[in-house]
Formats: sequence, C-alpha cells, structure tokens
Amino acid sequence: MAEMSTFGDRRTALADAVIRIASTRGLEQASVREVANEAGVAIGTVQHYFSTKDEMLSFAFTRIVDRTMERVTAVEPEPDVRVRLSRILRELLPLDDVRRAEATVYLAFSARAATSPALAEVQAETLKQIRGGFTKIFSDAGAPDPETDALLVLGMVDGLGLGAVSAPGETGKRALEKALETYLDRRFPASSP
Repeated sequence: MAEMSTFGDRRTALADAVIRIASTRGLEQASVREVANEAGVAIGTVQHYFSTKDEMLSFAFTRIVDRTMERVTAVEPEPDVRVRLSRILRELLPLDDVRRAEATVYLAFSARAATSPALAEVQAETLKQIRGGFTKIFSDAGAPDPETDALLVLGMVDGLGLGAVSAPGETGKRALEKALETYLDRRFPASSP
C-alpha cells in the first residue's frame, strides 16, 4: 500500500480488503484488525483512513456497488429492449466467480443495512439508481407501468442472487440462465427468439 499515491487510492485498497474478507469469510469478520492484516498494514493505518468501522464498511459497500454499476453502464446500447435487459441482468446475476463474490458481499451489506443507518443510505441510493435504470428501460419499451415492472425485475434479480449465493447447488448458473430466459420470454413474447 506504501506505493499508492493518493488518499483515495489507499481508502480503495482498504475497501477492497474488506470486500475480499466479506466474500470469503463473511462480513462479520471484516474487523479493523482483519482488514489491516488483509491489506498488509498496521491497524493505525486503517484507523487513519476510516475514523469508524461504519465509515469503512459504508465505503466498501459503495465500492462493491460502483464496481457492479461500472459493468452495467458498460453494456452496449441496444434498441431491442429484451436484448438490452438480458445483458444488464446478466451483469447483475452471479453467473461467474467474480459476480458470485460480488453478490455474496452485496447481500451481506444489504442485510446489515437493516440495522446500520450508514449502510441503509448506501442501500437506498443503490436501489433508487437500479430501479431508475430499469424504469427507463420499461418506459422506453412503452410499458404501461414501468415503475412496477422495474420493482418486479429488481425483486427477481435479488431473489435469484440470494438463492445462488446461499444455496449454489440448488441455484447454479444453468438454473439462473433458465430463469432469466423464461422471464424474458414471458415479459417480451413477441421478441422471443
């Protein structure tokens, strides 16, 4: 970490340490001491960059959301709504090791947001952003109630993600892909392949 040049870079490296711990050992193991060990720094270094554990966790939660949203916003524009939605949903679902780790961490932070005001703020902003994106997609498609469609698709993604990370043997990649295609076929029957 000594080679990093900015305050922001150092905070990001520590947030990445939180994410690695949370994805392999659980969010509850992401103590200041464990984050310092994972990042290869002294406890005082972590405390220098984050005045509280809540601040550290909130920053890490924002980091995991930002990484996911970078992939979503990188999805190429597509005039076919079904194709566009499919591509976005594939970025949100845990279809590979990277997305599975992110989903594991995201769900852990989401659960903790129920009792942490700092994490609840991040969660509320994240859900608002994702719902807004889905609402626009459905609005562009001429849906009569794009807000409800957005809420439903978000619930589907969250539910499938929860099943995939908590019971991977029951909800593996094939099951997720089949559920996604079934949803899209039912929602957009005229444009089904």
